[in-house]
Amino acid sequence: MIEEHANVVLTEDLPENELAKGDVGVVVHIHNGGEAYEVEFLTMDGSTVALLTLEASLLRVADARMIPHVREIAV
Repeated sequence: MIEEHANVVLTEDLPENELAKGDVGVVVHIHNGGEAYEVEFLTMDGSTVALLTLEASLLRVADARMIPHVREIAV
């Protein structure tokens, strides 16, 4: 199970939310013992892009061997 406050990586594009596979978010709540997670996606200045409830299958835990990648979003 993914822990609360863990960095997670999106495994699929979510164009309806302007999110792309590989975007990094933070788990802010765990639903039903890990079936789903409330995840906040932020810009570099800390502004919230999206706060979504996502099924576990759409996420993977970020680990120390990963390097974040920056991209611009429409404002």
